[in-house]
Amino acid sequence: MKAKNISIYLSAILLITTAGCKKVLNQPIEGQYSTSNFFTNDANAILAVNAAYTSLTFTDASSNTIWVLGDVASDDAIKGGSAGDQADFQSVSDFNINPTNSAVEGLWKRFYQGVFTCNVVTDGLANNSAISATVKTQALGQAEFLRAYYYFNLTVAYGAIPLHLKVETPAEAQKPVSTQAQIFAQIEADCTVAAAALPTSWTGGDLGRVTKGAALALLAKTYLFEQKWALAASTAQAVDALGIYSLLPVYADNFRAATKNNAEGIFSIQHQTGLVPFQGNNLNVWFAPRSIGGYGFFYPTQSLVNNYEVSSTGVVDPRLDYSIARAGHPYFDSTFDPTWTTTGYLSKKDCQPLSEIPVSVKGDGNLNYQAIRFADVLLIEAEALNESGNSSAALAPLNRVRKRARESYLYDTTLPGYNGTVPAGLLPDITVTDQSQLRDLIRKERRSELALEFHRFFDIIRYGATYANGVLSYKPLFNYNADKFFPIPESERQSNPNLGL
Repeated sequence: MKAKNISIYLSAILLITTAGCKKVLNQPIEGQYSTSNFFTNDANAILAVNAAYTSLTFTDASSNTIWVLGDVASDDAIKGGSAGDQADFQSVSDFNINPTNSAVEGLWKRFYQGVFTCNVVTDGLANNSAISATVKTQALGQAEFLRAYYYFNLTVAYGAIPLHLKVETPAEAQKPVSTQAQIFAQIEADCTVAAAALPTSWTGGDLGRVTKGAALALLAKTYLFEQKWALAASTAQAVDALGIYSLLPVYADNFRAATKNNAEGIFSIQHQTGLVPFQGNNLNVWFAPRSIGGYGFFYPTQSLVNNYEVSSTGVVDPRLDYSIARAGHPYFDSTFDPTWTTTGYLSKKDCQPLSEIPVSVKGDGNLNYQAIRFADVLLIEAEALNESGNSSAALAPLNRVRKRARESYLYDTTLPGYNGTVPAGLLPDITVTDQSQLRDLIRKERRSELALEFHRFFDIIRYGATYANGVLSYKPLFNYNADKFFPIPESERQSNPNLGL
């Protein structure tokens, strides 16, 4: 849906009050509605589900800290900024993390807020005959998908966590953690129900709402993290079989305002500039250099740059310069200055040129966040097929991703040396069928394709101790067994004595 529709009515839905899990989720009591007298018509049901999208957004990059936990903790990016600025984010990078860390607290609070708003919807629509069948089915499907998405990110970040599936009393909300297996089982259940309830697409003012494809894609990713290889592969194939998703001819069009809500975006978190209430992408100011009005955070590493392939004739994978600014190449419509960054690099994803978002409104970006792209689904399929022993079949989805990357040279006239042909030897199809060798190649491909999209740390952890301890060996405090999950925040520990920690 359009960004302005996602949360413009947030204040309305937050007037709904119950005695529910406000204590454990640190939510203020704000109003006069109960679910019984709010969910009385279709319009109110839609308002309620709109509010469930709000926690997804990057309207405040300091509270939606998935970028810190997903990438700053990894080998792909460092915090950036000055030494003392956002020191807790540096502590995440250093793995000197305690339960009061603001990045750890931020994601927990924001995504459990999302869980709560989803539960308001599912409770309010249960056994409700006042809402039309179509609206009820679609609202429940959206709420169940969003709850699954929030819980997926919460459990890959924190491991065993409390599972709230309804609006609870304070006593009910103080519950022990559920295992990650139990959380994944609930995600599977919610995604399955959502996939059956949701349409394959939306139009008009509903553009951007979650779809059947989004539910199936998240289900495939959940199976991947559970190492249910056959299910991960078949579910990824089911997304492809819908026939509505494709890889864009030019990779960078996934990260341009003029081409957002495109055929590759399976689940895009919407942002729009110039709205009241504020709906802009605040990452635009956090990731931009200070000399042009940014905060100067989130610097890509040399290790990430080195991951991109270079042909025998010296042509680099075009995804490098689409994703990362570096010396000798422009930073959108500005000249890149190496003194802007301590690593020599800046992230270009989630950032826009000054011609689109000038310094005066730098924090009000217009880019969506691509939470799940079709390329991700193809790489899920490739990995799952390889791990299930069907390495030959894994080559087709893997090479579709590589083909698109190299064929940007057929469509983007701005690429250095463009002449309407693919440079010789650039990103050739992979033919290796040895499972171990192909595993390494798929992991390398995933890192390049999804770079700086906040997935890397969670991939590192799911690859296991040997891989994680190897790639993060330069972080002396990192230990896989101790650090594969972030600590449950102190606020939750204080409000919930039954966690069992």
